[in-house]
Amino acid sequence: MRGRLVVAKEDSRLKNAGVSGYNKPKRTPNHPTKSHVVVAKEGDKVKTIRFGQQGVKGSPKGTARNKAFKARHAKNIAKGKMSAAYWANKAKW
Repeated sequence: MRGRLVVAKEDSRLKNAGVSGYNKPKRTPNHPTKSHVVVAKEGDKVKTIRFGQQGVKGSPKGTARNKAFKARHAKNIAKGKMSAAYWANKAKW
């Protein structure tokens, strides 16, 4: 096996979602309902997550709308990278 190069096969989920890598959210302007997609990876777990309402913009830090989102979804945001709320908080709010 000397001189052999082992190439890791790229995960088909990355290609299907159209993202450049794991844990890199991307806007999906042509999706009918969701505004973003991410292929989340935590340890050995890999999951495609679509999140965010299409057409809704986040709000600047410190505004009442921003605080309300974070308070309403705090429990789900705390679940980490494998939850849609975590990515919505990171990418939109």
